[in-house]
Amino acid sequence: MLYIALGAAALWLVLWASGRPIFPRREWRLLSGAFALAAFAGAAAFGVRGAWAPALVLLVLGLWLGVSTRRAGLERPRRSPPAPGRMSADEARSILGVGPDAGREEIQAAYTRLMRLAHPDKGGTSGLAAQLNAARDRLLGR
Repeated sequence: MLYIALGAAALWLVLWASGRPIFPRREWRLLSGAFALAAFAGAAAFGVRGAWAPALVLLVLGLWLGVSTRRAGLERPRRSPPAPGRMSADEARSILGVGPDAGREEIQAAYTRLMRLAHPDKGGTSGLAAQLNAARDRLLGR
């Protein structure tokens, strides 16, 4: 039992030191849940035999894995709106739906029309409104 625990710890250390995610989020949730159930079963088996120290260790491990399973499902990646300086003119035109020869009035009209639909107060998202603002600023040189 000790050799299995030491081998698992060494494997975890090597994978953790690589700096890359070991498993993607969805697979981690499934594996973490399965390992939590296995740890609870092992804790029950050791507890029935009267080996309280391994039972307690497995119980704590199962609780930690169960909490990490729930936490991994609740986390969402947060994306910031694109910075105005990073957007190319072609991207800005495609977002606003204007051609390369569009003037200030046409760009402003397209922006106003789209912003009426995409504004957060009208049911749109703040990310889409930020993209529209960045596209307008890029094309109008603000």
